[in-house]
This record gives sequence, C-alpha cells and structure tokens, in this order.
Amino acid sequence: MIQSYKKNPTLIKNYDTIIIGSGMGSLTTAAILAKEGQKVLVLERHYTAGGFTHVFKRKGFEWDVGIHYIGEVQRPTSVIKKLFDYISDSKLQWSDMGEVYDKIIIGDKEYDFVKGTQNFKNKLIEYFPDEKLAIENYVELVFKTIKTSQKFYISKALPSILNFLIGKKMRTPFYNYSDKTTYEVLKSITDNEELIKVLTGQYGDYGLPPKKSSFVMHAAVARHYFGGGSFPIGGSSQIAKTIDSVIEKAGGTILISADVQEVIISNKTATGVKMSDGKIFSAKKIISGTGIMTTYNKLIPSSIANKFNLKNQLQKVNRSVSHACLYIGLNGSPEELKLPKTNYWIYPSDLDHDESVDRYLKNIDHKFPVVYISFPSAKDPDWNNRYPGKSTIDIITLVPYEIFEPWAGSKWMKRGEDYTNIKEKISQRLLKILYDKLPQVKGTVSHYELSTPLTTKHFINYDKGEIYGLDHSPKRFRQEFLKPKTPIKNLFLTGQDIVTAGVAAALFSGVITSAAITGKNIIKKVMNS
Repeated sequence: MIQSYKKNPTLIKNYDTIIIGSGMGSLTTAAILAKEGQKVLVLERHYTAGGFTHVFKRKGFEWDVGIHYIGEVQRPTSVIKKLFDYISDSKLQWSDMGEVYDKIIIGDKEYDFVKGTQNFKNKLIEYFPDEKLAIENYVELVFKTIKTSQKFYISKALPSILNFLIGKKMRTPFYNYSDKTTYEVLKSITDNEELIKVLTGQYGDYGLPPKKSSFVMHAAVARHYFGGGSFPIGGSSQIAKTIDSVIEKAGGTILISADVQEVIISNKTATGVKMSDGKIFSAKKIISGTGIMTTYNKLIPSSIANKFNLKNQLQKVNRSVSHACLYIGLNGSPEELKLPKTNYWIYPSDLDHDESVDRYLKNIDHKFPVVYISFPSAKDPDWNNRYPGKSTIDIITLVPYEIFEPWAGSKWMKRGEDYTNIKEKISQRLLKILYDKLPQVKGTVSHYELSTPLTTKHFINYDKGEIYGLDHSPKRFRQEFLKPKTPIKNLFLTGQDIVTAGVAAALFSGVITSAAITGKNIIKKVMNS
C-alpha cells in the first residue's frame, strides 16, 4: 500500500536502494530491483504516485495526466508487454483502441493511421498513390533505425571497461540515423511536403517538429504505434497501484508527500537523502528519477556539482517544450456523446510544422501549431462502472513557458486575475476547436480547467514546465553522460532523460538502470519470465 510520509508510515530499518521520484522510470527500476531481492524505498514529493502516469479528480470527474495511449502491449511477445507484465505481476490490463489509433487532420483533410504495419502502408498509399515507393522506404527505414537503437541503449548500462572496449562499436550504427533530423531523412525519400507533414503528424508525442528533431526519436514513436494503441483498463492510476504491490511484496515502500531536499554525498559517494524536514534516510545506492536538470541543479549540493563538472554537462542539452492541457468533464456517457477512441492531431494547412511553430512562438495569438485531442473515457472499458453518465476529454497544445513566467513565484490556484484570464483565453480557443470537430458535445460541458507549464512545475518539479525532459535533437543523442551511472559513486539516474520521451522509453530506462546497478542481463530475464 502506498503510504504518506506525513502519516507515520511503516518503514523497515535498512533499505538497499532509495529512489527519488515515482515516475515510470522510477517505478520500473524499483519493481525490477525488488524482484532482485533489494529493499527499495521510493520517495515522491507529490501527494500521489506515478509522475506523468498519475490521475487527478475534480468535480466528480477523473483525468489521466500523461497516459493517452500505449503501443505494443497487445502483442504478447513484445518487450514492452513483457516488461509491464514483469513489473506488475501481469495485473496491469489493456484495452485495444481499435483499427484507427491516430487521425491526422491538416486543414480540412484527414488521414487515418491504422494498426498493422502493412495496413498502415496500404492506407497511406491510398492517400498518396504516387508515393508508394517512398512510403515503403519510410517504413523500412523506421525498422532499420529501431534495430540500431537496441545496442545503443544497452551500451549505456555497460561497465566502464566494457564501454571502453565495445561501446563505440555498439553506438556507431545508431548515430547514422540520430545525427540526422527527421526532415532530412524524409526529404531524402520524397519531395512530397504533404506526405512529410502527415508522416510527422505525431511529433507532439516528443515535442520537436521535423526540422529540429532527431530521426531516431521520430522512428521510435512511429514504430511504437504500428501495432495500434491501447489504454490501461481502470485508468492510468492502475500502473502505480499494480507496481506498488510488487514492491511491497518484496519488502519495499512507496512514500508520497515525501519531499527530498538533497542527496547526501560523503567522500565522493552518495550515501543517502535529506528530507525537507531534516530527516535522513541512508542506503547503499541512490537513484534519481526526477530528471537530470532537477537532479544536478537542485538535489546535488552546488559545491559537489561543481567539483564533478555536472552543471557544465547540462549546458550541452536543452529542455523540451512546455504545454497546456485542457481537462474537460462532460455530462453524458462516451457512447451517448459518440466520443471516438481515436486521437485527433490537428494542424494548420498553410505552413509546414516547423514554420507553424515559429510563427506561433512569435505571437501566441496565431493558430496553434498542434492541437491534440484525446478521449480517455471512451478508451477505458471500465469507465462507465466508475463514472456512469459522464465523460472526459483532454486537449493539449504547446505553449511557451515565458508567457507564464511572471507568475513563477506565485502559489498554485492563487495566481491572480491576469493569469486566470490568459488561461481562459487559451481554454476558449481550444474549446472552439473541439466543437468544430465534435459539434455534438457543445452544451454538455460540465467542467473544464487548464494546466499550464507552472502546473507541471508545481506537480512534476520540472523548472520550465518541460513535458519531455530534454529535447530530442540530434545533439542530445551524442551526449554520453545521459546514462544511468553518474560521476558520483553510487548515484544513478533513471527516467526519460537517459533514454527518450514517453512512457515506454521511461519503462525501458528502468531496465538499463537496473542492469547498470546489478550487472545482470535484466532484459533477458524479463523476456524469459
């Protein structure tokens, strides 16, 4: 049972490993280490566990914050399905979203992404009959890229001597794709700008448009969904709940409302953590899943960070984009309101993705460069059992942190009228887009509220409200310090910063962090379980 730090929790005397944060990377690492016999303590500053996989409830509704769909969990032999089963003892269940998982809408044109690799190709060829060869080449390139990525990420867990001997050889094929932008690669196989725009219609899943993003990031997302999309039955809160039982069974503990102030470092070795109330927990290993920016800037004492040159490393990477999400509660069941399971990706037709972003960043009153609409209540077959006669919709768009920075020092829910007015303006713009696409829901909205980058900062502790940790430019994948092992002895990292964006990537980060700590072939153990 997940316990509160503030309510006299039941703790054991000695833990082997302390993990800071309870996002997907942290929970995965904790569950794997627990199964390896370690006593694990997970410390989460938020009032609920799960990071971006948590839910919140308001006005009789429930919203999933970061889980909108997951790929590969319907195929029993996939690494992702095996991993989820391993860390939840197969208690986490998934619902298939159906044939069409994403709908790319550009102006008044719609393009369906359908599950099944061959189906995906066939559908695109229907839309672009003259681009058959380009579409086939594209899918082949995606698979080739993913094949190179496996050894690249495994190399991050290698001991220093093995990394010296074979690490470069494992990484080099990956760099052939990671060094190129998504647009560069796609432009090499087609001159059809509309096709490129459609193929990159999921760029919101990692935040960077095609001329700035590394192709390996694009390929990872595209490949992830070729088999379709799924949603956790019972909502994304089931992820933390099912993993918690695995950790608890092994003698581990998840504490919420547990604010870590500092990693304690003695003789160049991490030995424990100091809580905001001064209490100290000690352990043989300390793992941070809070993101490398937060870890090095906030959790490591400045004198130590400077000694190990940690902050200079941070100068080599950039934070990812920030976002706003409109959470909407509606009267009427998903069936009554005819809500689809399919996600909508909505783009302006007059410019390419990069140009749309640039125009918007200069003046946010211009068209949103991307609007993503998800229908979680329609995706979850258990929803009607929990919330009969109700539905929810999430709408996400990019927003620059700088717009909200003047209120950075203010308290959540108490930021004043001007802040509220900006939120309301964005909310109404997003509602207008929703009503345009689904006119039947107009008049059924019971409640809505907008999260901003400051909301993300408040709950997730990302300073600039970045949703994907570090951005996924070609430069990012050349940074060899983005790996589990840090220069500080017994201090490790997990989470999306050491792999890539998204829940599946954070899931895999738990594997490589666990492998780096234990020296074992964790992925082999998972696949054979």
